[in-house]
Amino acid sequence: MNRFLLALLLSLTLGTAAAQSKTAPKPAGAVEANSTDQFLMKDGRVVLRRGSQLTALTQNVRLADGTKVNYKSGIVELSGGKIITLKDGDYVTMQGDVVYATPSSAAESRGDKSVPTGAQFEQYVDRQNPKNLTELEARLDNMNSKITLMTQKIQLLNQKISLLSTGNQKAPDTSQLDQQIQTLDAQILQMK
Repeated sequence: MNRFLLALLLSLTLGTAAAQSKTAPKPAGAVEANSTDQFLMKDGRVVLRRGSQLTALTQNVRLADGTKVNYKSGIVELSGGKIITLKDGDYVTMQGDVVYATPSSAAESRGDKSVPTGAQFEQYVDRQNPKNLTELEARLDNMNSKITLMTQKIQLLNQKISLLSTGNQKAPDTSQLDQQIQTLDAQILQMK
């Protein structure tokens, strides 16, 4: 009897372990997705954009954050419950963020009808990156000049602190230091 119970207990334990080690099957039509993939509205249907490659979808999508995308209509139910409709060029990221192609589609999702349909976003221009070596050197020279002026200002402020913390009953005259500090401030502001 004990052998029978032991064999039964052993088979139940092994069966449970085997069941736990199996991974759940993927739903029909499921695809592996990258974090950079996007669900793009193109020609009235939602497609999967992976880099520059577009793949037609055959079923609705549910993202990890709970966002739902209807592949036929472009209706998106965000994880917070808000429902929007994608317009051509709009897309949803794998994280559930919506990126609008035009100001009018962004405004429409907010319920704002005041933006003209043909409005376009301005072209983004990265003004921070120098275009050539000469521009880079000019920028570095400008930054070094600012650092020099700021260092001088710090020295003047330290001198003023020293004068004011001497403990004299009569307050020392710091007007000359104040004027020098104001001059440095003006020079710093004039620099681009």
